[in-house]
Amino acid sequence: MPKPGLRKINRYSESFKATAVKLAHVKGVKKKDVAESLDIHPFMLSRWIKEVREGKIVANGKKVELDSDTVTELRRLKKLEKEHERLKMEHALLKKAIRFCSEQKQTSSASSNRTGKNGLSK
Repeated sequence: MPKPGLRKINRYSESFKATAVKLAHVKGVKKKDVAESLDIHPFMLSRWIKEVREGKIVANGKKVELDSDTVTELRRLKKLEKEHERLKMEHALLKKAIRFCSEQKQTSSASSNRTGKNGLSK
């Protein structure tokens, strides 16, 4: 059993790092989302991006190509997340509107009971 305070250190291949950096540069995809999907800390991904820029990370001397299915899936995921956020906002707005309308109905029915049905005082 590891001692408290010691962290598990993962060793990632140069190819993995280069692919992660490539995914982080896909248009419309946040670095935070890439890091989360790869189960790495966003700071680590940022460090790898810097190391690629400095030429310290090279994927076994060959250019890293992203699978088109992976890129498509990341874009689809991003689109679904945006749609989900929009639907959550609409839902919250509708709940407020329903609450407002029911309050209005209660106050109007209470005032109609006081004045009678035809609006004249009793």
